[in-house]
Amino acid sequence: MAHIAPTNFSNLPTTLPELRPGRLGLARVKPARFGLAHLQQRRLQASHLRATTEPLESQPASPTTEEQSAKPDLVEDKKEESSANQEAGFVEFPNKDMNRRIALASSFGAVGLFFSSRLDFGVSLKDLAANAVPYEEALKNGKPTVVEFYADWCEVCRELARDVYKVEQQYKDRVNFVMLNVDNTNWEQELDEFGVEGIPHFAFLDREGNEEGNVVGRLPKQYLLENVVALANGESAIPHARVVGQFSKAEDRKVHQVTDPRSHG
Repeated sequence: MAHIAPTNFSNLPTTLPELRPGRLGLARVKPARFGLAHLQQRRLQASHLRATTEPLESQPASPTTEEQSAKPDLVEDKKEESSANQEAGFVEFPNKDMNRRIALASSFGAVGLFFSSRLDFGVSLKDLAANAVPYEEALKNGKPTVVEFYADWCEVCRELARDVYKVEQQYKDRVNFVMLNVDNTNWEQELDEFGVEGIPHFAFLDREGNEEGNVVGRLPKQYLLENVVALANGESAIPHARVVGQFSKAEDRKVHQVTDPRSHG
């Protein structure tokens, strides 16, 4: 059996060498600081790193410089088009309600124009005679006078009734308008005095009752108007005297006796 020699511990030092910083040996280890502030900083760094590495979500493409510059041009073109329409007389109606109102106004205007034209063309010889100044009164009131010899059966007389009415409405306050029916036997003396052979026969008298001229038959309205203007202004002569157009013969008159001597009929 082998023999194990005993170990001699007498030569080992009794004390350990002192460890100091800066010398060879075990360095002083500083404890790691893992406080709350440090953890928050690490989280922020991690989130920043993740945000930079992850792909960005798809976002709507921003308009390019050309598109941005094109938008003002489009708005400007619309403004120019609107102004051009206004200059050309095209009105842009704001809504349907306005269009409806304008349509109704146009309809009423058309109806009014239609009825006014019917009334205008509907002037009859009887209407003129009813509004005429009596002949005896016209000779006394100091106004110039237009005497029209007519008949209900006279076609030209009926055609000129509208023109006579218009002139009369303009100057009835300054000039007398007298209507004498040639079928009335009470006017036989006046027919001879004024030499009536055709109708309509217009005799133009000054303020004293003197005849300045006459117009017979179908003639332009301007002839009648200019003669009436001359009478109203007190001129010594009328521009159209002894003028004859197409007329109806007075010989064709249907003579009848009227009891009222002041009657125009």
